Amino acid sequence: MPTPKPGKPVRGSTTGRPLMAALDLFGRRWSLRILWELRGGPLGFRPLQKQCDDMSSSVMRQRLTELLDAHVVHQLPDSRYELTPLGRDACLALRPLVQWSERWAAMLDPQPADRDSERPADGTSRPDAVGDGTPERGSAG
Repeated sequence: MPTPKPGKPVRGSTTGRPLMAALDLFGRRWSLRILWELRGGPLGFRPLQKQCDDMSSSVMRQRLTELLDAHVVHQLPDSRYELTPLGRDACLALRPLVQWSERWAAMLDPQPADRDSERPADGTSRPDAVGDGTPERGSAG
């Protein structure tokens, strides 16, 4: 399946509207997870795969190829992957969704035993858990 791009028909839409292309790109399994894990800085293939719960190499390769082709991720000379400015913008655009997800989780289970593995044992909130964009390695979002 070709990389979704604005101006071209994509899954679920023949209009080529930029939003529809973005929804197709980021709606593909593992795409958002790769983006999320790279928000803290460059990672090589294996460390990124580990951060993504050991997803299969073939799926990761396919998603990275699509994200590279879409100019959301780029590969450094040392073979690590990092977000492009567009990729960083996409992460910023996800902040409201992160904040909404926290409110949603709290509404569904206001007294969770261990709802948020992102929250440190002392109960304080981690910066990225509220979507301020401060990267913290090892969180899956």
